[in-house]
Amino acid sequence: MSYRLPFVPLNTEVFPESYAAARARWLALLSGLPDAGHRAFPCAGAGPEGEPLFTDSVWIGPPQADRVIVLLGGTHGIEGYAGSAIQIDHLQMLAAGDIALPARTALLAVHALTPWGYAWRRRCDADGIDLNRNFVDFSEPLPVNDGYRELREALFLDDPEQRRKWLADFERRHGRIALEKAVSAGQYHDPKGPFYGGGRLSHGRQVIERLFDIHALPERDLSVIDLHTGLGAYGYGEIICDHEPGSAGTAEAVRLYGDSVTLPLLGTSSSVPKSGLLDYAWHKIMNAQSCYVTLEFGSYSTDRLFEVLLRDHQLWGEPAPIDVRGRHSAAMLRHFCPADRAWREMVLFRARQVIAQALAGWQADE
Repeated sequence: MSYRLPFVPLNTEVFPESYAAARARWLALLSGLPDAGHRAFPCAGAGPEGEPLFTDSVWIGPPQADRVIVLLGGTHGIEGYAGSAIQIDHLQMLAAGDIALPARTALLAVHALTPWGYAWRRRCDADGIDLNRNFVDFSEPLPVNDGYRELREALFLDDPEQRRKWLADFERRHGRIALEKAVSAGQYHDPKGPFYGGGRLSHGRQVIERLFDIHALPERDLSVIDLHTGLGAYGYGEIICDHEPGSAGTAEAVRLYGDSVTLPLLGTSSSVPKSGLLDYAWHKIMNAQSCYVTLEFGSYSTDRLFEVLLRDHQLWGEPAPIDVRGRHSAAMLRHFCPADRAWREMVLFRARQVIAQALAGWQADE
């Protein structure tokens, strides 16, 4: 399938310095977009400078659009740095007329789904909840992660070398995939630990469920692209599809994006199957002409990802000096949004490519 990339120079200055700066720039762009319908969803708490926190959404295009392309940013707070850059890049091109939406199509951009984590350079919210493990039925027994229970003591060891030996022993006994599931598939009993799915609906989940109703999203064809960073090959944007193999959602993802689509359930992805994903809420409302994909931009190794996240939870799980947390927040940013200009150019280019593929797939239907 052919598609057209916008011939606009890549400008890495769209990557923000902070949550507050990103939000201000994102909001300023809306004035240049006719009929942009903005909504702000306040979040409890405040940022490091006392700034208020919001998740923002904007609807661009006809209110009665049959089809909606959805860009989600900041599902994991600190990953919003790249999510903001991608959204700002596309809003700028729309405002300048460099790109246009197909007929009967709207764009819904959702900025900073986890604004507290974005502002404080953490993945989770103020209660330690990982939004991307929060989409479970809290009226039913919650998923149990026996591997996490076995490794919990090791994850919080002060000696990183001793921790690595413990994790390596687990991997030798159970395999690499089992190790990654134990650490990252999701757990629901340890608020201080990583990948905690919570015990209630988080702010981001409540926003998503409100947007379903506000925009009657179950009645439309949807192409959802959830923007993430930190896992996979350096600078590459992997299209991860958590629809069931052989499902209509997987078929639609392959139709739009081709053979670059990977499926955790088939073992073809850098990601392993997980509990409580945001994807699953969208799957429930989607028709056969819709799909949800995660566009995951890799940075450094999975082992390094685990180390930086575990240190983050150690520092926030117990009282820690502000300067120590500050130094670690810089390490978090280096992992999830490297300052390398080449990495940032790759992110912008690949995001343009994937969004153009989604739009071209709908244009072909006209």
